[in-house]
Amino acid sequence: MIKTATRIANVEEYYFSRKLAEVRSIDTPELRVINLGIGSPDLAPSVATVEALIASAQNPANHGYQNYKGIPALRQAIAGFYEKIYGVSLDPESMVLPLMGSKEGIMHIAMAFVNEGDEVLIPDPGYPTYASVAKLVGANIRTYSMKESLDWGVDVEALRQQDLSKVKIMWVNFPHMPTGRAASRPEMKALVDLARKHEFLIVNDNPYSLILNKAPLSILSIEGAEEVALELNSLSKSHNMAGWRIGWVAGKKEYLDAVLRVKSNMDSGMFLGLQHAAIEALKNDQHWFDELNTVYRGRSIVAKQILAALGCTYSDQQSGLFLWARAPHDIVDVEKWIDEILYGTKVFITPGFIFGEAGKRHVRISLCAPIERMEEALMRIKNWKHTHGKTNRSNTKEKSII
Repeated sequence: MIKTATRIANVEEYYFSRKLAEVRSIDTPELRVINLGIGSPDLAPSVATVEALIASAQNPANHGYQNYKGIPALRQAIAGFYEKIYGVSLDPESMVLPLMGSKEGIMHIAMAFVNEGDEVLIPDPGYPTYASVAKLVGANIRTYSMKESLDWGVDVEALRQQDLSKVKIMWVNFPHMPTGRAASRPEMKALVDLARKHEFLIVNDNPYSLILNKAPLSILSIEGAEEVALELNSLSKSHNMAGWRIGWVAGKKEYLDAVLRVKSNMDSGMFLGLQHAAIEALKNDQHWFDELNTVYRGRSIVAKQILAALGCTYSDQQSGLFLWARAPHDIVDVEKWIDEILYGTKVFITPGFIFGEAGKRHVRISLCAPIERMEEALMRIKNWKHTHGKTNRSNTKEKSII
């Protein structure tokens, strides 16, 4: 066996990569697994989006390599989207860089800006990829708390008291995944001011702003942000295009030029048909988004009923594709409890520990399943609870005391 690189020694396979293989292994035609764990939209993109892809793909001239920066029309469409949704004016030539999904952008930005030994600020709880990428580039990870006592807001005052002189990047993610917390303008301004004071790059990962969120906000709309901020965004969640892998990073030209130096060595440009489709998707009107959110709002009602049936507690003020909830107080091991639910009901819910230490007492439910499947999941869980009692007693404090 050839020895692997030391850079992957502390990087584990992505949780969902492993867990979904296990979930699939217990799926049977007689009783299908209901997956409420992953945030992969099950609805279709707009009709115009699909038609644009088909028309472009049918043109024999459209299948060659493309510009690393994307075609001008795509960058202009992204800039137009930012003006319409966030009130942010972007130069499409210099301030927009299309990506093959925003997840790749996390790696590209880290490689462009972070040296070995630099510190990276990562939210707890937060998207696991931030930590994985930090480890791959040899950064030192510093977590900052998203505090439940602050309704999962950032404790900015605690950050102000710390030595941030070695910090190179701070990852923020609003609306926040997994907690659903949407930041206010004053909160975002405080974070931008912190980055300016300590001269580090702040990157907002912003794919959920159009899902069950009344006030979409871009960090680039905050005064002074252009000096220190980049923003990742994508069509994956908001436009039902997760598998299409279309995203972008926006911000100051000099910062994007650095990212492009990495990206241009990693891929050979985005398929032109996808770019043409993305242009159409970015034209979706408010009615399209209203219909989408009506679906998610209905699913959210059932998801809350599932959480209530499990004895979980949650906030009603959540944005995005998930519901975040605290497990019942008498559950000792939430990960084990989630497995008991999975094997007892064939319903998969995400345990919160994968998002960090602050998530160990929590669970996350995805809204990316038809309401009929969610109602079936609710029925299975109620039947399981009735059969097995309030909880599996082997996993409760009462049992451990006995």
